[in-house]
Amino acid sequence: MKKIEAILQPEKVEDVRMALEKAGRAGITIIEAKGNGKQKGVYKQFRGVKYKIPLLQKVKIEIVVNDNQVDETVKIIVDSARTGEIGDGKIFISSIDSAIKIRTGEQGETII
Repeated sequence: MKKIEAILQPEKVEDVRMALEKAGRAGITIIEAKGNGKQKGVYKQFRGVKYKIPLLQKVKIEIVVNDNQVDETVKIIVDSARTGEIGDGKIFISSIDSAIKIRTGEQGETII
């Protein structure tokens, strides 16, 4: 099993969620976040005064999938989140050693 964590622009979350749902990927977690990448924030101007916003609004989506679903799931996220502009986000993939359904105690890939 793999956990896919995607940091996205907030306005792309619904597109990504719907694309994952359409592909049969259930069980996602969506977390509001703030952060920055290499750009280290953005500069804005208000009433002639320039100021820096160091942390930008982002959304983190987490989903756990079987190993054979990783490539397709990543493609779905990239295709539905890409704008081609700086700040589109990042995807991180990590291994999951175990998964347990709290209600039943079931374990393993069958619970995802």
